[in-house]
Amino acid sequence: MREVIERWHHLFVGTALSQRYLRGDDLLEVEYQRLAEDVETWRERLMSVSWFMRCLNERIARLANEEDECTGHFWEGRFKSQALLDDQAVIACMAYVDLNPVRAGIAKTPEESDHTSIQRRIRALQAAAEPEAPGAQETSEPEPPIQPPELLPFVGGERQDGPKGLPFHLPDYLELVNWTGQAIREDKRGAISQDLPPILERLGIDEQAWLRLATQFESRFSTWVGQAEHVQDACQRLGHRQARGISACRLLFPS
Repeated sequence: MREVIERWHHLFVGTALSQRYLRGDDLLEVEYQRLAEDVETWRERLMSVSWFMRCLNERIARLANEEDECTGHFWEGRFKSQALLDDQAVIACMAYVDLNPVRAGIAKTPEESDHTSIQRRIRALQAAAEPEAPGAQETSEPEPPIQPPELLPFVGGERQDGPKGLPFHLPDYLELVNWTGQAIREDKRGAISQDLPPILERLGIDEQAWLRLATQFESRFSTWVGQAEHVQDACQRLGHRQARGISACRLLFPS
């Protein structure tokens, strides 16, 4: 109970009862019961994605409106929560998010896309590729590329007892995002390469289907993203009668 109140007070003022409780004041039984009800509400909100987004978006909106000297709604709509059910869904969502600045026209390349995970991965690779200082001890085998510790690493193909991480190779993903970025840029002329990146071949995703994924990820899917059988399994486990977006999953995520 104390931990919930302390966490809530990091975000909000709380109530007079919660403040008295933390000070060690004695509460009447009826006051304690009322506080316990508030704490249960706060506990649920501290675990809620909706409340997390509400707190985050409200602060950003206030700062943006103050900067623009205006009032009113800042965000276009409510956030989306989509379940990524398999590797195809994960890699498609990653590329979609990493290419947001390119699609919006505020960055020309992935390495220039601020506030993206791919920029962090590229900078980590660049830092690892810099020549060592004079006098550094040489090793017979090159060390694996350094990846940002705050991001889930790429660990290559799936294997038994393998390390936890994304079951792809980092160079493949960088090539995939770069190829996709070139393909979706409407202000660039030129033919799209006919050679599919290796990762698309392994996932069995068609070239044109991938481009639709990279540009229409949010609009194509509402709740579930993945192969059709994975969507059906998730719906059965959670008791959902309808599998919204399953036709798009059949089209874009072959079994």
